[in-house]
Amino acid sequence: MTDRMIWIDGDACPVKEEVYRCAYRHNIPVKLVAGSYLRHPEHPLITMVMAGDAFDAADDVIAEGAGQGSLVITADILLAERCLSEGAVVLNHKGDAFTANSIGAQVATRAIMADLRAGLEGQAIGGQKPFSKADRSAFSNALETALRKL
Repeated sequence: MTDRMIWIDGDACPVKEEVYRCAYRHNIPVKLVAGSYLRHPEHPLITMVMAGDAFDAADDVIAEGAGQGSLVITADILLAERCLSEGAVVLNHKGDAFTANSIGAQVATRAIMADLRAGLEGQAIGGQKPFSKADRSAFSNALETALRKL
């Protein structure tokens, strides 16, 4: 079994602080991956990986490094699919698990939504609701559960 590791798709992740706190408690290393430098705690468990600005560079770094024993935090459905195929556990920032049983439907839904958005280009449509304290709490609970199962 590979050593445990938490990978964060860092550019738009609103729960980095929750991940760091959990990593400290469980003594699990974290790789924060982003296109360019992101502020992060100076701690031996936290490593910042700057993947560069090439398309999907951060996703490639995460997908190539994640596998058995890894927990990946991302909202990117296509990255989640890649990591699941390598044996990683994957959560989104709201604590919802991506699974082998659900990822196909999620990829299909993503494609449909992209087509719908393209058809509505130029029209004012609502976005996601703001990230709440309840979302943060749900993520923290799911993170603890996922780490115990690794």
